[in-house]
Amino acid sequence: MSYVDEVFQMVVEKNPAQPEFHQAVKEVLDSLRVVIEANEEEYKRDALLERLVTPERQLLFRVPWVDDKGQVQVNNAYRVQFNSAIGPYKGGIRLHPSVNLGIIKFLGFEQIFKNSLTGLPIGGGKGGSDFDPKGKSDREVMAFCQSFITELHKYIGADTDVPAGDIGTGAREIGYMYGQYKRLTGLYEGVLTGKGLSYGGSLARKEATGYGLLYLTSEMLKCNGMDIAGKTVAISGSGNVAIYACQKAQQLGAKVVTVSDSTGWIYDAEGIDLDLLREVKEVKRARLTEYAAARPSAEYHDKAKEGNNQWIVKVDVALPCATQNELNLEDAKNLVANGVIAVAEGANMPTTADATEYLQEKGVLFAPGKAANAGGVATSALEMSQNSERLSWTFEEVDSKLQTIMVNIFHNLDDAAKKYGMEGNYVAGANIAGFLKVAEAMTAQGIV
Repeated sequence: MSYVDEVFQMVVEKNPAQPEFHQAVKEVLDSLRVVIEANEEEYKRDALLERLVTPERQLLFRVPWVDDKGQVQVNNAYRVQFNSAIGPYKGGIRLHPSVNLGIIKFLGFEQIFKNSLTGLPIGGGKGGSDFDPKGKSDREVMAFCQSFITELHKYIGADTDVPAGDIGTGAREIGYMYGQYKRLTGLYEGVLTGKGLSYGGSLARKEATGYGLLYLTSEMLKCNGMDIAGKTVAISGSGNVAIYACQKAQQLGAKVVTVSDSTGWIYDAEGIDLDLLREVKEVKRARLTEYAAARPSAEYHDKAKEGNNQWIVKVDVALPCATQNELNLEDAKNLVANGVIAVAEGANMPTTADATEYLQEKGVLFAPGKAANAGGVATSALEMSQNSERLSWTFEEVDSKLQTIMVNIFHNLDDAAKKYGMEGNYVAGANIAGFLKVAEAMTAQGIV
């Protein structure tokens, strides 16, 4: 049995009932085989892969809080500090009922390579809770966030671990968490990113993941002799990433025709009305049925009745921006049958392993999430820099740095794929480029 297979088997045995984590580790290790086999004796002696797939620290704790009826509620919470070889742990806090340890470990593991690809000095980590902020009052959300940080603050800091937002954790939640951290520690430091502009946040942070996705997708098309302008695009999701991916796609001359939420999806042949979408989702926090009711050209499809089949629409570019494993093999076959030329992941691992393999086999340009959606964490790291300097950069400055980072990410993964004889395999390229930097740092720092 090869060293890669030994380590993967160990991961499955030691981490039972964590399929998302197994999937993420397998995808990375399989694409690293050529690198690992070239250095197998050294890596095996130093147990480098065992250390890479095992978090440096896993925190599991309860979060008790009081709801508006005076009833005490208890949620499970997690922080996985995965790898600090190249910098302090960096990764979001996800608040969603589906959160469990396996999902947080999958996200934290992916974050190691994503953060490495940005070229910035940040390590990999992730956190979250099965708390659902939907339907909760501001006071209830504050009660949860304050209790959450009361425990977590012992393990985070500007030079230790810098959490950020994620699904369910927006500006409101970050504000409550930061206020409690400051109250408990007496420190005004850049410990959380995604903060409000009035207290250390960065311009362009809200737009960063969606914008970065389009910057990388555009560069990928350009390097393959195509232009994003004039292309038809399908986007899933209707949160932060999807909305600003839609905005940047339109600015670059593409036409976005689909968005979705947890209950249904919209097909708008005339192109998504961004102002209406933002009104429905950011202001009213309503369902897409309201978008369809206000837009005659929009068709609404109910997932409960029709299934999550938005990928049947004929498009040139698909950008899954909702959640993990949302685009399956059947969806990939529909996309290929309709002539899709590129798929770029705006969410974390939104494409199943067999769907990814099928898309690559059929010659579809495929950009994995650890590269394509790295704009959010890159801009979070830029926020950390601004906090350290006690400065605030303009929107244009941050956006320009973001674009440069995303273009560089694509060229780094493209070069890595070519160097190891896998030209066009951007999944392998991203994993190799991210891994080599982390492995070098781990080796230099000894057995720690």
